[in-house]
Amino acid sequence: MNLYAIRRRNAWESAEELEKVGARSKEVGDTEFPDNLAWIRTYVVKDEDGTLGSVCIYQATDIETVRDHAERVGMPADEVTEIADTVIVRPDPEAQPAA
Repeated sequence: MNLYAIRRRNAWESAEELEKVGARSKEVGDTEFPDNLAWIRTYVVKDEDGTLGSVCIYQATDIETVRDHAERVGMPADEVTEIADTVIVRPDPEAQPAA
């Protein structure tokens, strides 16, 4: 399986909305793609217009599986890019709650 970065722009109005979609994303991934896709992590970002977007890291068999998952969940996948390598300078800091 390969690693993919998914950029979702201006996708959510609130952290609560994001949490609901996240739960649905995990459910769909676990039940419909158990051997083809795994959600690794998500960085929630504040987009310029004040909405929330994200950069998600997924492991999947191919890019089409990532896009199919996003479509079934009903969330955007504005950019999907295969990750060539990972460089870790420091571990991620402790998670901060979304504002």
